[in-house]
Amino acid sequence: MSSDFKSDVVIFHDSEEPELSTLSAKLNLDEKVNAMYEVFNGIHDQGKRSPNNFSTNAERRGLSDRFLKGNKAALGDIVSLAVDGDEKRVRMFERKSGPLFSGTAYCISSCSMILLNKVVLSSFNFNAGISLMFYQNLISTLVVVLLGLLGVISVEKLNWKLVRVWIPVNVIFVGMLASGMYSLKYINIAMVTILKNVTNILTAIGELYMFRKRQNQKVWAAMFLMIISAVSGGITDLSFNSVGYAWQILNCVLTASYSLTLRRVMDDAKKTTRSGSLNEVSMVLLNNLLSLPFALLMILLLGEWEYVLNVDVVKLPMFWVVTTASGLLGLAISFTSMWFLHQTGPTTYSLVGSLNKIPISIAGIVLFKVPLSLPSTFSILFGLFAGVFFARAKMS
Repeated sequence: MSSDFKSDVVIFHDSEEPELSTLSAKLNLDEKVNAMYEVFNGIHDQGKRSPNNFSTNAERRGLSDRFLKGNKAALGDIVSLAVDGDEKRVRMFERKSGPLFSGTAYCISSCSMILLNKVVLSSFNFNAGISLMFYQNLISTLVVVLLGLLGVISVEKLNWKLVRVWIPVNVIFVGMLASGMYSLKYINIAMVTILKNVTNILTAIGELYMFRKRQNQKVWAAMFLMIISAVSGGITDLSFNSVGYAWQILNCVLTASYSLTLRRVMDDAKKTTRSGSLNEVSMVLLNNLLSLPFALLMILLLGEWEYVLNVDVVKLPMFWVVTTASGLLGLAISFTSMWFLHQTGPTTYSLVGSLNKIPISIAGIVLFKVPLSLPSTFSILFGLFAGVFFARAKMS
């Protein structure tokens, strides 16, 4: 449910000049056509007064018709060029604004999702993270199914072979979401974003042993900086909570495992579909739909259902507004991330994802009044810098 804007200003500005020259040429041509009309009308009238010039007038009328047809064709070409110019400008505008709009939508939905989850778990003091995850995934499933039935999106038809192949991925996915909920309950948002850098380290190590993918020296240097930032952040954290840190470390392990397992299972999953492919929307539906029975089982085993039935906070309308909004935002992250990735590419997507941690951290500190000291502030900034440096190193 979650993880270089190129400027075309010069091109867009230059596109205005052909429009002005086309308009000027069109006006000049209109004046010439009117003048020729007057000349040929005068010749035509003179020919009517002279019966001896019948053949000459006929030739002139033929010449006049050919001239007028030629100029009509020229006018048609000018109009066609003007329309083509408008379409070109529209395409240039879409090319210029597409990454900006998609990137902004991705950042807003990502920031809002984390903040709303923190509000539900901390401000409303809701102690049922699995139940919250179940409700959010249920909302996402219903919306995707509805959009698929309306034909807005294309969803792969599910079958038992695909489900069996996908279950290992989904089990890790559920654990990843659940551990993320519990860590967010006990740790401030800034430290969560810093500790998430550990996921990058574990993923790189997993890629080395599972896929024999080697990283360059800059990447390993960035990962070393991220380790230092995580350790220093924990030491200087004034609101340190060992339970929350344990959940976050588990979340990092599960997130890295999810990424690596997904990459390994993907080819087998595609073979089980009728089309031979599996788009991102279908994966979103698979993850959310298959997570529901696992979440229900965990709710029953952990006894959360009794807590949810008896807690007073579920009687507040605002609580349901916030939780529903968080569920919709979780789905929005999936769609906006796909949109942004399509508009730009993996490199820009990775960099913006790292830069996105900065406003999330600042908003979390300000909104939830996180106690800070000079060392803890420096640790957070150092961790954010390490994340950006890692993204830049991956590009090289």
